[in-house]
Amino acid sequence: MRRTSAYFISLLFILISNLEQVHAQDTILIPLKIKLGLEVSGPAIYFSEKNILNAEGYISVDINEKVSAVLAAGYLNYKYSQYNYEYFNKGMFVRTGADFNLLKPEKSLGKYWAGVGLRYGLSIFNSEVPSFQQENYWGTASSSIAQKTNWGHFVEVSPGVRVEVLKNFSIGWTISLRRLLYTGTGKDLRPIYFPGFGNGGKNFSTGLNYFIVWNIPYKKINVIIKKEVPEETEDTGATGNRQ
Repeated sequence: MRRTSAYFISLLFILISNLEQVHAQDTILIPLKIKLGLEVSGPAIYFSEKNILNAEGYISVDINEKVSAVLAAGYLNYKYSQYNYEYFNKGMFVRTGADFNLLKPEKSLGKYWAGVGLRYGLSIFNSEVPSFQQENYWGTASSSIAQKTNWGHFVEVSPGVRVEVLKNFSIGWTISLRRLLYTGTGKDLRPIYFPGFGNGGKNFSTGLNYFIVWNIPYKKINVIIKKEVPEETEDTGATGNRQ
């Protein structure tokens, strides 16, 4: 009987302690959203440089106030030519991963994002050299390399920021840091431009992307935040005067 009473008294103390912790905290309502983003710098570059068209978009779903699952896809059409050489490359790419918001919930409010994204990327592309010429001791030799389908993959880290400027519409930018894992063509026939990655002649590439985003709220959650307790200060001056 005494053991049972001691058990219930201990349980009561635990419940009281948990209630005190809840009262010492506060909650904030955060909307979870589905986001549809469009990259705008690629089409803008195409109008000034007709040799490269890069179109990209993404969809992300908030899992909680900190983490979002992301799926991105895009299309590349790249052309390069000089006096004795022509090169064409076009294909599609996908990236999948997650975004992590480093802002506190009371700062982000479901409207602001400053954090980092982690991605795995996969590309499928067709490359060909319609014609090239090479001069040697016997004269000029002309040849070509037929179109061939290849694939490759890479990883990406993308820190950035995003701000809601109108209701359910955001703008933002990311810095992409990519590491090539496999080109699909071997080291001697690497693509000049790798879809979704960049310069195929290098193992590491960087990029700057600008996005416009449409946000679709689908759920609201209560997030617990800790209240800031003001520090108590002693009035030592008044005490000293009394003494």
